[in-house]
Amino acid sequence: MTSSEPSGYPLISVCIANYNGETVLRECLDSVFAEQGPFRLEVLVHDDASSDQSLALLAQEYPQVRVIRSRANVGFCVSNNRMVEAAGGDYLLLLNNDARLRPHSLSALLAEARRISAEAVLGLPQYAMHDRSLVDRGYEFDLFMNPVPVFTAGSHEVATATGACLWIPRAVWDAVGGFPAWFESVAEDIYFCQAARLLGFPTRVLDAPGFDHWIGKNLGGGKVVGDQLQTTARRRALSERNKTAVMLICYPAWVLLGVLPVHALSLAAEALALWVGGAGRGKVWQVYGSIVPHLWRHSGEWSVLRRRLRRGRALSDRCYMRRFRLLPHKLVMLLRHGLPRIA
Repeated sequence: MTSSEPSGYPLISVCIANYNGETVLRECLDSVFAEQGPFRLEVLVHDDASSDQSLALLAQEYPQVRVIRSRANVGFCVSNNRMVEAAGGDYLLLLNNDARLRPHSLSALLAEARRISAEAVLGLPQYAMHDRSLVDRGYEFDLFMNPVPVFTAGSHEVATATGACLWIPRAVWDAVGGFPAWFESVAEDIYFCQAARLLGFPTRVLDAPGFDHWIGKNLGGGKVVGDQLQTTARRRALSERNKTAVMLICYPAWVLLGVLPVHALSLAAEALALWVGGAGRGKVWQVYGSIVPHLWRHSGEWSVLRRRLRRGRALSDRCYMRRFRLLPHKLVMLLRHGLPRIA
């Protein structure tokens, strides 16, 4: 890789959170080190107490990687927070260990960051690793914070970009304050992009090149298999509680008053439908029974975040809500694929 930066000074810090990623990590790292451009980069890997041979692989084949070893499993949010704290770049690329950059991705992201007049969160088109099909070009939302994939090229500004490959200027990361540790994993990208939007930093997705991703490799599920949505109780539990938290933190009060009661009723209806559909009481309780207790335990944290964002917001409530759609996306998915299968 070439560089016009001062010797030893990284312009881009690629941060890869890893847990038992021995089988996918090599492909991810090779795609990063294959990048060429007018930049100097550093690569950090946070190993989240892996029980496989991830650390041996890093030591033997990638001595140039800065490895942060965690003695305990702390989750995706804390892993990334630790890496960013240790990173030295002006730009951060948070990259999943089961993702692979397409050639020239870093050059394209850097060029876009320098082209636009204001700081922004950037993303790339996401493709499924197994068949190279387009998964999304970022996401919009329905009123219940369910992501609605964007597929149209040229629709650059979106509500959020996937956290599997997320470009964040250091100034934006510092303004938002990183990921809430109590999210653990899932929907942290939704929170970050929504908080950034409120503070005046938009999210944009480039038309190309893109990245390939083993969707659901880490937490299981989260994808359509054989025309049916496959997920796991743990993924669904994290998703539902954290999306609800983002609503509590980011939505204007007048929207919350109308949306929260409907949201609670829809979750109760989902739980009943899945239980009747054979998901099992234990799995249904794991997903839906944890939402209110978790949010109650962390009410102090999300209340602080809400107050801070309301004080610092640079986007009006009406402008913020313009990226949300009235049609519930879960209803669309139900009609298209039926009830999800929860493993």
